[in-house]
Amino acid sequence: MFIIDPRRTDLAQEFRGHPFGPHSPELQAVLNVLRGSLHCQNLLLVCTRPHAEWTLAEKQPHGLPPRLLEDLTFDSPEAAEWHAFRMRWEAVTGEALPNP
Repeated sequence: MFIIDPRRTDLAQEFRGHPFGPHSPELQAVLNVLRGSLHCQNLLLVCTRPHAEWTLAEKQPHGLPPRLLEDLTFDSPEAAEWHAFRMRWEAVTGEALPNP
């Protein structure tokens, strides 16, 4: 199993610059861990106002509708993806990424 080195913030910056790809093999390995980790919320990105606002949501069990995390709204899908990446990174590595 691939283990994320929390010192590899260069991979986090690669993601921030290109959240929708293409991704290097090392970043793809990080994403596979972050998106599949049992430590992370099952996050979704929901467009709550067309072309203007995106909100993170959490998948719910048993076919229930996703639970919107209403305090986490963003003006671009890229900003929302970066926030989700940072949440997952900290949950898996125990290290917070700065949000410059």
